[in-house]
Amino acid sequence: MKLLTAALLLLFIAMCIASAEGVKCKCSRKGPKIRFSNVRKLEIKPRYPFCVEEMIIVTLWTRVRGEQQHCLNPKRQNTVRLLKWYRVWKEKGR
Repeated sequence: MKLLTAALLLLFIAMCIASAEGVKCKCSRKGPKIRFSNVRKLEIKPRYPFCVEEMIIVTLWTRVRGEQQHCLNPKRQNTVRLLKWYRVWKEKGR
């Protein structure tokens, strides 16, 4: 009986940990429109089993708010333009 109880408890803990993995998706909310000139860093993270789409994380810098990170929707036209602009800007060695 103790073995069955221990097995059920272990199964319950494993299910709780598996459901907590879904919380790790960093881009649950998408950020606002951004100015390309304020971009300091751009990170593209691949899709994970617990995220629906790839994560595009942009770090912005402004005088008023300082440094901030936002997630961008990869399907929006503005994000696609930002990715193209950032690749060209990086190739120029800036």
